[in-house]
Amino acid sequence: MSEEQAIRTILHLYVDGMAFGNEAALRKAFHVNARIIGNYEGAVEWLTRDEFIAAVLAEPPSPPGTQPVMDVETIDISGDAASVKVTDEFAGMRFTDYLSLLKIESRWIIVNKLYHLHAA
Repeated sequence: MSEEQAIRTILHLYVDGMAFGNEAALRKAFHVNARIIGNYEGAVEWLTRDEFIAAVLAEPPSPPGTQPVMDVETIDISGDAASVKVTDEFAGMRFTDYLSLLKIESRWIIVNKLYHLHAA
């Protein structure tokens, strides 16, 4: 598997985890010390991985068989570091996410998520 394919596998865990409320997938996609940052409802939101997962699980999941929205715009890899820009939808909202990934012990993992919530 190429590095890009390995990163895309993590992206699918991330997007599917959000869409279907799959806690195990989200825990596998995000490093335990990851931070999730963005402007939400007029305030800067700084979440830990566990706070982010709790927020995802508080929303109703997409129906089974739904195809989650995931438009990978860029993947930039330099050795064991990567940056990904992806547009996705969650809970009826559209986001552009800037994900920082690090290869740790031969496995890619999201260490930071900076997001932009598009206006409705």
